Amino acid sequence: MNNSVGSTARLIGAGLRALLVLTVICGVLYPLAITGVAQALFNDKANGSEVKSEGKVVGSSLIGQTYNLPKKNADDAEEAAVPDLKWFQPRPSNGLGSNSVNPQYSLLLSGATNRSGDNGVGKDGRCPKDAKEGTLCKWVVEAQDAVIHDNSTATYKVKPSDVPADAVTSSGSGLDPDISPAYAKIQVHRVAEKNNLDVKQVEKLVQEHTEGRTLGFIGEPRVNVLELNIALKELIAKG
Repeated sequence: MNNSVGSTARLIGAGLRALLVLTVICGVLYPLAITGVAQALFNDKANGSEVKSEGKVVGSSLIGQTYNLPKKNADDAEEAAVPDLKWFQPRPSNGLGSNSVNPQYSLLLSGATNRSGDNGVGKDGRCPKDAKEGTLCKWVVEAQDAVIHDNSTATYKVKPSDVPADAVTSSGSGLDPDISPAYAKIQVHRVAEKNNLDVKQVEKLVQEHTEGRTLGFIGEPRVNVLELNIALKELIAKG
């Protein structure tokens, strides 16, 4: 009996010592080591790829943001957001937090439309102007009309054929931080007009913030909207 109790006590003691040692190694030393290596070698990525403006964190280069006018009634969740057209606009999405190049960044949700690519198309394989409500085609048609209307100026008219796919569709996550150079290009005249800037200045800004394919062959050329708008803000401040 005494031998049995003693054996059990020794087993329990050995188990507790193993638990303590493994807790220290796996729960303290290993996380500290990994965190230290990450901070030393990949500081920017380890901290969320933060983007700063005027010394303040205004978001992440990996997460998209919207640039909307303030709501007339901040407590009205049903009030439709209205884009602030003095800024470059991101891809359409209902999953973005609102930001006007300031630290009041608030992520709401992330998600896709879960609609198939041919949802709402007509017999000719195209989206009809009278597409059924709630279909992908309806959203695409409305988004295209808005892009044409918002980005046409007295001296520059956007044609339907000018509107790229990313201007009327959201990404799978709804949080894509980038737009195509083509989408940035059709926004240049509107941004220049709204901010009393020369079109050439804004075009140069877009060119400077256009990134090529990763390693020269992965992905597509892209423009990070947050970084572009920060540069735009600085350009406006210079007068």
